[in-house]
Amino acid sequence: MTAEEIIERIQLRLPELSRDQILGKLEDKRRKTGGLISDEILLRMIASEFNVEIRNNETLTLTLSLRDLVPGLNDVSITGRTIAVFSPKTFEGHRSGKFASLLIADKTGVLRVVLWDSRADLIESDQLKTGQIIRFSHGYTREDRSGKVEVHIGNKGEVEITPSSLDTNDYPTIAKFTTKIRDLTESQKNKRINIIGTVKELSLTSSFERQDSTSGKVMRIKLTDETGEISAVVWNEKVDEIEHKLREGAELQIVNAKVKKSLNQGLEIHVDAGTFVEMLPPKERFFKIADLLEGSTKVNVEGIVMTKPILRNVKTSKEEIVKLASFELKDETGSIWVSVWRDQTDSVKSLKLGDRIIIKNAYVKKGFGNQLELSTRSTTSISIHYSE
Repeated sequence: MTAEEIIERIQLRLPELSRDQILGKLEDKRRKTGGLISDEILLRMIASEFNVEIRNNETLTLTLSLRDLVPGLNDVSITGRTIAVFSPKTFEGHRSGKFASLLIADKTGVLRVVLWDSRADLIESDQLKTGQIIRFSHGYTREDRSGKVEVHIGNKGEVEITPSSLDTNDYPTIAKFTTKIRDLTESQKNKRINIIGTVKELSLTSSFERQDSTSGKVMRIKLTDETGEISAVVWNEKVDEIEHKLREGAELQIVNAKVKKSLNQGLEIHVDAGTFVEMLPPKERFFKIADLLEGSTKVNVEGIVMTKPILRNVKTSKEEIVKLASFELKDETGSIWVSVWRDQTDSVKSLKLGDRIIIKNAYVKKGFGNQLELSTRSTTSISIHYSE
């Protein structure tokens, strides 16, 4: 359907609307969208606003990258990976209800999505989580208090979790949008940033009284990454939210924190109601072979197979006959013999020289000739990357 046909369809449905009025709305949308969208699509959007059906009784759903969104759009569809989820809040007034929000990311940027009433239930019921790729349809755009664009999803909006037709590689994780501590500068003061760091020090929580006689809470955290360290100041409800989870050595993913100048004239970050804090799972630690010690448990190693496995049956101290496979494993620091027991021998019996192998959750003991060896247990996992 051409632009002229859409104008005719609108006037047929709303004869009181003049052509000049329609073209005026078109010009207004051109200005708001910065010329990124064709006149035909903009007119389809105008038709949708007036409940005017277009060909095939379908209304247009506009899909844009997050970077291209501007305020004042209707019937918008967006897709992104969830990087932060905020709990629902209720409100009272001429009507009561609730809303919740989350932050999503695509390759072009990060955007806030606000879910209203029944759509907020998806967060309250824990159906929407960080890391998911989500498509939001039939939303509209607004400008928030700071001048940024956000998308709102009401009861007519649709939420689709992990659409099967999408390529997950098109939707980066929060790591793409994080800042290293050493890269924080004065130019970012009072701006929002994302950061990943390890808790080095924790201070006790303290309370204070505001001028309106209400009380608040504050605590300080010292965070480090491989580039430096910085103080994080946590305020009020965020203290209640994370205080019981925090411990030294924990890794935190902090989304939408505010950069401020500290009392010593350096920089610090502030964690407030608009900030999302997530505890990251502990990273798996891999040992170098030269660092292995007798009695070490839950050991993860990676290396190259140096000998073909020797397979045999052995009798245990309990007079049980079990299968054993032994081979030598090497990394850049040294070598060690590996003993693989029972049914796990089937996974390594075809190993060849040069295969790379990853062993997780093994333990170290003294073996033949009083030499250290790496031994498997029932919970050990073995993955093999075969050489060509």
